[in-house]
Amino acid sequence: MYVGGTDVRALHHLVYEVVDNSVDEALAGRASYVEITLHDDGSVSVLDDGAGIPVGLHPKAGISTLELVLTRLGAGAKFDNKSYAVSGGLHGVGVSAVNALSSHLRAEVKREGKVWVQDFERGHPVTDVKSVRKMKEGEITGTTIHFMPDEEIFPERTFSYETLVNRFREISFLVSGLTIAVRDERVKPFSHEMMFYFEGGLRSFAQYLNRNRQALHPVVYAEREVWFNEDDPEKAYRVGIEVAIQYTDGSTTTELAFANTINTPDGGSHLTGLRSAITRTVNNYARKAGFLKDKEANFSSNDTLEGLTAIVSVKHPDPQFESQTKVKLMNPEVQGAVSSVLGDV
Repeated sequence: MYVGGTDVRALHHLVYEVVDNSVDEALAGRASYVEITLHDDGSVSVLDDGAGIPVGLHPKAGISTLELVLTRLGAGAKFDNKSYAVSGGLHGVGVSAVNALSSHLRAEVKREGKVWVQDFERGHPVTDVKSVRKMKEGEITGTTIHFMPDEEIFPERTFSYETLVNRFREISFLVSGLTIAVRDERVKPFSHEMMFYFEGGLRSFAQYLNRNRQALHPVVYAEREVWFNEDDPEKAYRVGIEVAIQYTDGSTTTELAFANTINTPDGGSHLTGLRSAITRTVNNYARKAGFLKDKEANFSSNDTLEGLTAIVSVKHPDPQFESQTKVKLMNPEVQGAVSSVLGDV
């Protein structure tokens, strides 16, 4: 299964996959607003104000680009590094997998002065893409994906508003300047709605996580782009790295790692680099301050975890994940890059 199973976690992953596409529009500078709505019939819609998925005939596939993106793995402009600097998707399984796992899905695209619509059932088109009306004056471009999870695949189809709110709050910290709204229309008589917008990046994220803890120092923050293969224009690429750490007087350890806004709960090379930099920095300070004597062993990474809140976010043009559910980042070069960025603070 492209979303990691058929349980409740996989159900929520459907929403994440669609939102990832909208966030990619924001990362490319083409969108500033994403809206997620839980409808009272159990369906979900995701709206953005991006450029809109192209609806014209694809020159090689012989079908519209919209249909191609929604029915074939690895299709679409987001998987061309010339179009997007970074993307959260993994080989394009996202929105096409959601389509295949939905009893029905409707895509609405606003672009080129018109509103375009195409309907699908269990991943197969049941209509051609067609223009249904002209865009009104002042109406913004964008894409809306409205889908119903397939009851034959997902035995439990109740979305948790709190789970989605927590996830999309994270994304708003990771993509400064992006507004994300989450609405629950299942609640009567008045729907629930949360809206997030942050400009402080991971610094604000760390402060939020420690809002009920006593911080021992200001947030240690670093952000930098690291270039690779600079001597070869054909192979050169850059990786954006952002880190924030803060110790509190508590015993709780909070470590969060993200790759192209994707939460990687199993960590990976970016988290390994962060941990090694923290351990090295703490040991260097302890030696210089005399807390560790010459004959005493260095602190281990476990010794430096108590009371730690640490967040790392990388933006990579070609992220390699351990699985299609993107739980662990595997790019080996990221480890040293993260370690050096934090070590330079």
